[in-house]
Amino acid sequence: MDLSTTYMGLKLANPLVVSASPLSMDVGTVQKLEDHGAAAVVLASLFEEQIKHEAAELEFYLQYGADRWAESLTYFPRKEDYKVGPEEYLDHIAALKKAVKIPVIASLNGISTGGWISYARKVQDAGADGIELNVYLIPTDPRVDGARVEQVYLDVLGAVKSAVRVPVAVKLSPYFSSTASMAARLDAAGADALVLFNRFYQPDIDIDALTVLPRLELSTPFEGRLPLRWIAILYGKLKASLGATTGIHTAEDVVNMVMVGADVTMMCSALLRHGPEYLAKVRAALVEIMQAKGYDTLAEMKGILSQRSCPEPAVFERANYMKTLQSFGWTPTRE
Repeated sequence: MDLSTTYMGLKLANPLVVSASPLSMDVGTVQKLEDHGAAAVVLASLFEEQIKHEAAELEFYLQYGADRWAESLTYFPRKEDYKVGPEEYLDHIAALKKAVKIPVIASLNGISTGGWISYARKVQDAGADGIELNVYLIPTDPRVDGARVEQVYLDVLGAVKSAVRVPVAVKLSPYFSSTASMAARLDAAGADALVLFNRFYQPDIDIDALTVLPRLELSTPFEGRLPLRWIAILYGKLKASLGATTGIHTAEDVVNMVMVGADVTMMCSALLRHGPEYLAKVRAALVEIMQAKGYDTLAEMKGILSQRSCPEPAVFERANYMKTLQSFGWTPTRE
């Protein structure tokens, strides 16, 4: 059974990639992930703010509000809250490259084209096989329009691509007004892969303490429907590889994503719940499904359920939308 695939130019043994999470920040854990079938690992993100944090000026501004308004005490992270600093991140990459054979993909999270971009070169020199750009941007100024937001992604990608030789992926938001157009623009700008989709975490409120609570909820399989839909639409229209992330928990989820065109499927929440050993179960189940369906290679089933052959994808989506609504019925109960 040939499960091999190619992602952002990297030859992988299978489509099971560990997405950015705390699991990737321990060498022993990454070794276990490799042993149980991980084809590559994406490191937890290093933030632009962390790189700039070594300057006293940024430290001052990050803490300025926290010293004056109780409501914001937990909103900005303090320097000591960062688990890994820039130099430790580079050391970790180097240590992983000595400990495992699978590709190690660094993750950089930023929204500007400032000096932190030069750090991408250091990541490359430390041994990273690729870089995933996580542009986590939520514009709150009503004067900032969609075009300016899109340009941020393009500018960051262009700056990093010009600074490194390793392949670069962009982790996309699902909230662009035209996702297909944005994907095409990033593809044209040189993105080696697009990862669909980033999860924008929603804060909560503690009404007793009057504080904002950062709260992370692990994904559920239902969330996989959004990347499933868009990968099906984009497959065959771009040069960039397509990585599916969010909501991938089972071998069935992996098969679904591959069938609509994903080159790799990225898992995080399922591994945080079940541990590295869970990957071996997913891989074994993937082989069983392929055998039952008569596929000898992953390539044979990739994209067979995409919209590549659909002459009018927009019409198809509209018709499917109406069909879905009409399929749901409700009968009032009688007491």
